[in-house]
Amino acid sequence: MRHYTKQDIIHLAAEEEVEFIHLQFTDVFGMPKDVVITAGQLERALDNKCTFDGSSIEGFVRIEESDMYLYPDLATFQIFPWRYGQAKEARFMCDVYRPEGIPFEGDSRYILKKVLRKCASMGYSFEVGPECEFFLFQKDQEGRPVTDGHDHAGYFDIQPMDAGEDTRREVVHMLEKMGFWIEASHHEVAPCQHELDFQPANALDMADILMTFKMTVRILAKKNGLHATFMPKPFAGLDGSGLHINMALKKDEKNIFFDKKDRMKLSKECYHFIAGLLNHARGMSLICNPLVNSYKRLVPGYEAPTAVSWSAMNRSPLIRIPDSRGVGTRVEFRSPDPSSNPYLVMAVCLAAGLDGIERELPAADPIGKNMYEMSAEELGKLHVELLPGSLQEACQAFEEDLLMSQVLGHHISRKYLEAKRQEWLDYSRQVSGWELDQYLFKY
Repeated sequence: MRHYTKQDIIHLAAEEEVEFIHLQFTDVFGMPKDVVITAGQLERALDNKCTFDGSSIEGFVRIEESDMYLYPDLATFQIFPWRYGQAKEARFMCDVYRPEGIPFEGDSRYILKKVLRKCASMGYSFEVGPECEFFLFQKDQEGRPVTDGHDHAGYFDIQPMDAGEDTRREVVHMLEKMGFWIEASHHEVAPCQHELDFQPANALDMADILMTFKMTVRILAKKNGLHATFMPKPFAGLDGSGLHINMALKKDEKNIFFDKKDRMKLSKECYHFIAGLLNHARGMSLICNPLVNSYKRLVPGYEAPTAVSWSAMNRSPLIRIPDSRGVGTRVEFRSPDPSSNPYLVMAVCLAAGLDGIERELPAADPIGKNMYEMSAEELGKLHVELLPGSLQEACQAFEEDLLMSQVLGHHISRKYLEAKRQEWLDYSRQVSGWELDQYLFKY
């Protein structure tokens, strides 16, 4: 990210003839929000005087305490490389503050910054390189997504089978115009499914980038007559979309996960970090996999993890250590999906790993076998737990893991749990098409 002063931004906005500025923030559940101002209000925004009604945002505050202030992060000032009509527009990512001038405890960006401060106090910096998957669907004449028919491509296929390649390339081009670097992009396993892999950056910058990326994908898909979705599992019987998080800790610019003397070339801090992730994996699931639909993805056989285990040998466990060593040594956490709030995902992942380092937790032995082919009895003998199998089970695991409430604070923990339990209750009361097919004529 760049280092701007207020005067830099005022000058740049005038020079580039920016007409509108989006003051963007993220709600507890990872949904992007913004307040749009004209260029004439820019100085007022830079003085942290722009407000919004917090009582209207799910998971924020009651109507009696509704006024919230948006504090733009100057380093995130970005002029959009596309236009709405003729107007040139820009944006800030904002922190949310209370009227008293203190950070709002329900702001997920604030939660990540708190954990990053603890990380820095331990002498570390935290780098993240996500791999984000999504679907691009065509629309019918009424503008509704059509989930079949136009794309028959599979893993790494190209045009003409890959019907979304042009849009994917346009997304990469626009992101790089904004200074966000993409390591790779390709068609994924399922029809209409795509993946972009991001060059690692510090966690706060990367969470901001992911929010911008998701907005960019949706905008460009709509422009091209497509519908983009980050829903984890649109199809039964096919792979769902993940948000794999590749993580590394650095100290004095050196990757501390690497140790050339170790048999696996991993440091003791890396083993402890892995142990922390495994120890809190079930409790973290509600944050990493926040929807009813998320748990349709976390089933055996579709390249998504189900067992709380790790390996440097295969892709079926929850945690994988990719081959690269030295500066590229990293821990890949494979359960999160792209419907999640990236600020909270990175916060709980880092907190869990640091907890492992602080308590010097021992990592279980790595498992080199295909976890999908192992029976419950085999997993039991190895003392391997399973990730929650439903949103209801994830709510219970979240509530039982005390680190989650410590990291997220009382406000977010309570609001999040209430909302997700209500989501499960609403879902469990529905009558699905599967039930009608199975039972309507039989009983």
